[in-house]
Amino acid sequence: MPSVPRLVIAAPSSGSGKTTVATGLMAAFTARGLAVSPHKAGPDYIDPGYHALATGRTGRNLDAYLCGPDLVAPLFLHGARGCDLAVVEGVMGLYDGAAGEGELASTAHVAKLLRAPVVLVVDASSQSRSVAALVHGFVSWDPEVRIGGVILNKVGSDRHEALLREALDSTGVPVLGVLRRAPRVETPSRHLGLVPVAERRGDAVEAVAAMAAQVEQGCDLEALLGLARTAGALTCPAWEPPGVAVPHRTVVAVAGGPAFTFSYAEHTELLAAAGAEVVTFDPLRDERLPEGTAGVVVGGGFPEVYAGELSANEPLRKAVADLALSGAPVAAECAGLLYLCRELDGRPMCGVLDATARMSERLTLGYRDAVAVGDSVLAAAGTRMRAHEFHRTVVEPGAGADPAWGVRAPVRRVEGFVRQGVHASYLHTHWASRPQVAERFVRRCRTPGAGGADGAP
Repeated sequence: MPSVPRLVIAAPSSGSGKTTVATGLMAAFTARGLAVSPHKAGPDYIDPGYHALATGRTGRNLDAYLCGPDLVAPLFLHGARGCDLAVVEGVMGLYDGAAGEGELASTAHVAKLLRAPVVLVVDASSQSRSVAALVHGFVSWDPEVRIGGVILNKVGSDRHEALLREALDSTGVPVLGVLRRAPRVETPSRHLGLVPVAERRGDAVEAVAAMAAQVEQGCDLEALLGLARTAGALTCPAWEPPGVAVPHRTVVAVAGGPAFTFSYAEHTELLAAAGAEVVTFDPLRDERLPEGTAGVVVGGGFPEVYAGELSANEPLRKAVADLALSGAPVAAECAGLLYLCRELDGRPMCGVLDATARMSERLTLGYRDAVAVGDSVLAAAGTRMRAHEFHRTVVEPGAGADPAWGVRAPVRRVEGFVRQGVHASYLHTHWASRPQVAERFVRRCRTPGAGGADGAP
């Protein structure tokens, strides 16, 4: 496969402007007629929505913890197939990875796995000559990470820019862009980060256009494209979802719409490869499940924001409950777990699980190592998967369900619910790391009650 020119957009810390620069670059290069492949390091679901808006292509995640280092380059090539350029937005600070795991899953780690040059976005709002020491430190910290240039963000004036450029001359790292303070490109946030594109599409289009205009004006796009073309060759094959021959396709309904925006693109690809006809439904608006639904997948999102509307859609809540009661497979992650509870913040939900959910002041966040406690529609007992947890809610269980996962860190505990065909958990997993999950789920959709008893993982 021909090498895809690529850049990794990183920063010394969160809040430096990675999203603005990465999204702006994607949109600016797309406007020039290039096919741009958008990627996000780490488990973030929200930024890829803005990337997709900027490029017209599906935003994809590259997570060396969830999927393992060996899958990062193949998944990248899968997403970037046929593109002229790929832009990878980093996560946190350049060298920040999974807690206690060294460089694992850091932006630097992803850049090395992709053999890609890094562009460092520096918030210069409160410094001048010190910027040289900061950049020198990041350049020299790991010789295997190639920082090919700097973009200075939040620069206050021409004089400020001159001081910063003069200081950086000594580092030998070229300045590839200077962005002035521009509040108009700020995007609104709430308890779990940016507000997703699906909830503010009109405003999001304007925000992405503003990012593109700022980047077009302040960055040397030709120099950045030239740097992208220096990326090293990747010799691994592109990832492909393993296909399964089936006599007919089985309808799997996947929740979407503004309340359920958290999902990895590879999940629907894996379901389709396993023999599913994937049909999206919106629990806010659709009063029935898609015709012929044999199984339901409800991913993450913000049901707490839409609890009133979700609760008001009683016909769909009953349809989901009836399907689950029949023994059909239902897989739910995080927001999906809340939707399956009896109630959320006092409002009735589907009632599939004897549990109540409520908002909490405490943020639960981090990578997890998990093992399946027993057999379920997703995994056989003992199956190990890596996961990510990110929520500000609490679920108080009742009775009548077994736990889904045993979790080792930060403390040993059991988590989630398994009951008949239902698998519901706070843990987000990336099925590309274990494609058998999708195969097992679709197989159970074709033969309700089997539970994957054939022993497949």
